[in-house]
Amino acid sequence: MLRFAQTAESIAATNSKLAKRDLVAAHFGSVPIRDAAIAAIFLSGRPFPAYEEATLQVGGSLLWRIIAELSGKSEHELTEIYRRHGDAGSVAGDALPAKLEATLSLSEVQQAFRAIAAARGPAAKGHLLRQLLERATPLEAKYIVKIISGDLRIGLKESLVEEAIARAFDAPLDQVKRANMLLGDVGETLLLASTGRLDAAQLRLFHPIDFMLASPVESPEKALSYFDSPSVEDKYDGIRAQAHISHGEVRLFSRTRDEITESFPELVPALAGIARDAILDGEIVAWAHSADAVARGESEAKELGTAKSAGIEEHATGRALPFSKLQQRLGRKKVGAKLMHEVPVAYLVFDILYMGGELLLDRALRERAGMLDELLALPRTAIKLPSRSQSAFEFEELNGGHHASVLRAPVAAAHTPEDLERLFTAARNRGNEGLMIKDLDSFYTPGRRGKSWLKMKRELATLDVVVTAVEYGHGKRIGVLSDYTFAVWDSDQLVNIGKAYSGLTDVEIAEMTKWFLAHTIRDHGLRLEVEPKIMLEVAFNNMMRSTRHESGYALRFPRIVRIRSDKPPEEADTIETVKEIYNGQNH
Repeated sequence: MLRFAQTAESIAATNSKLAKRDLVAAHFGSVPIRDAAIAAIFLSGRPFPAYEEATLQVGGSLLWRIIAELSGKSEHELTEIYRRHGDAGSVAGDALPAKLEATLSLSEVQQAFRAIAAARGPAAKGHLLRQLLERATPLEAKYIVKIISGDLRIGLKESLVEEAIARAFDAPLDQVKRANMLLGDVGETLLLASTGRLDAAQLRLFHPIDFMLASPVESPEKALSYFDSPSVEDKYDGIRAQAHISHGEVRLFSRTRDEITESFPELVPALAGIARDAILDGEIVAWAHSADAVARGESEAKELGTAKSAGIEEHATGRALPFSKLQQRLGRKKVGAKLMHEVPVAYLVFDILYMGGELLLDRALRERAGMLDELLALPRTAIKLPSRSQSAFEFEELNGGHHASVLRAPVAAAHTPEDLERLFTAARNRGNEGLMIKDLDSFYTPGRRGKSWLKMKRELATLDVVVTAVEYGHGKRIGVLSDYTFAVWDSDQLVNIGKAYSGLTDVEIAEMTKWFLAHTIRDHGLRLEVEPKIMLEVAFNNMMRSTRHESGYALRFPRIVRIRSDKPPEEADTIETVKEIYNGQNH
């Protein structure tokens, strides 16, 4: 473990990606192959392979308490160390007492991680964690805590670990990447590379593949400069979800690769009835079934003259609701029939990545789209939810009842900027964010943000707000105040409405840090309450009701547009403006 930690220190000390890669490759070649496989997993910032469902479930407060107990340092001393470094691992490395010798092996650390994951309750987990850190040198403890907290921070992404595997074992990088994507286990990928057997890697269903990403585009003219006659879909304001389906089993994964099946139990029977094993890509949205929407959709199809009017008609079985509605469903371990009735959802499918034993990533979108159309057109089996569920939903046809809908996301064609502008306006009128514009000849490239998929949307609004509190950042923003909580006026009081940490330059953040430190009202350690004198303009995608802030509202994806040094804080927006924007959204 000490050699691993020393390598990690060397990696952190260089800014060169090539040097980082070479250090990792050299480490792989200098240790036993099983240790190299464990190191590959740890260097990817995980305690376990990505495909495994095991989690440590060790919170920051438990880590902090054990570091405090083992170090004997006060809360103030630990906070000062944290301010210098910005992560708990570095605090452990600075605060824990030295050891005469290093005795921990990588395999012992991995075994300890598995024991911690299997333990139930903070007391049992804390006991095992204390035993592990008591045996560790401060440098080893630093990286053990970093791995536990998922916060390695040595400038090493998993893609560089893949490059190091390719270099260490003279293997083609594209084969290493593909094997790791299919297996979800960079350690096993290393073992295959070491024996020249990367082509033996097989897809693991129920392990999420990285999602293909879209690049923003500001205008129809710019979009059509990349490719002609694109496939066009509405950009929905929901959550991206990958559905894995096999022999009646269904699991849903978010864009962060977390499993979210339990938040949407009524989608399980709707998807389980699909005739073939498959991996689907789509968007989960709150959904309103409406007869009026059918009429509107038919009218839109005629007016727009879309190439696939049937898709518009299918969409018109209802329409997506704002994200604020869907938010009621998120993060819940149990979802009852009442909530499923009050906030029905639909899964709007727009791509297929795997079907019937074949991986489809290297097929063009036009082929994948045809296969998806055929799959969703096949008869679906009625399947009841498992008995542990709180509801008795069954899959139903789309023409009646409160049910979960699995719908083909409607697709249109565009040939001119005017076509795209007309489709954009129609999408916004349906309450959606904008458009997804896709090259029909493109392959599915997991985790990449190229120009094959484009997203065109426009901000809902901006607000002028006052900064009320700031927090120390982490990563490259260690030591500066970069996370800003902001407020609007409610009569003569400021009420918080959001928090943002993106949009300002490093120079602006450094200047603001000096100002905030000089104008702090209350110091809570990592969070400072400051004099309400700095105005910001913030943009956001939409607004939702929330009890998180005193205002009763929260902004979705807030971004700092600029510092409003031209305005006094008295001219910040009011809660009345907030209510107008909220009520003006499509509900």
